[in-house]
Amino acid sequence: MIILQLVIYCLIFTLMVRFSVRGGAIDGMYFYPKAVQDRAIEIGLTTRETMNRKRKIFMTEFYIVMLTTLVLIIGLWNNVSDFKAAYLHALLFLEVMNWYDGIVIDEVWVRYSKFWVIPGCEDIPYVQTIKQMLKKRLFLTLVWVIGAAIVAGIVTLVF
Repeated sequence: MIILQLVIYCLIFTLMVRFSVRGGAIDGMYFYPKAVQDRAIEIGLTTRETMNRKRKIFMTEFYIVMLTTLVLIIGLWNNVSDFKAAYLHALLFLEVMNWYDGIVIDEVWVRYSKFWVIPGCEDIPYVQTIKQMLKKRLFLTLVWVIGAAIVAGIVTLVF
């Protein structure tokens, strides 16, 4: 059952990312490195204000949806109400999401799909190197150790 839940959670993650770029990759400029963002602004594809506004909207929606989904999976679907079990569930889901984002989203979908190429920015690297991705994911692994405690606290309060 937990594998099915992890698949559903990662599918929701993917759908959220895809929804954020429904008008094309330019809608997700906030995902790109600063050099790509600067070039896109320079050639008139977007503005810094537009990028910042879209980022705030997406990140707010993303955190609400992903947190709510996780709390419901752990508390309602798995019927977990004690902190330790909720923490371990949350840590598993957050770590799987973290590595899924780095490997499947960034290293497969973004790196190999023409969808993510920004016209006029083709000469600028828009995907991190494997070393950069691993460094970021290892850092986020530590962040989610704390994040899982927050989720577990919410689960124990609600359920």
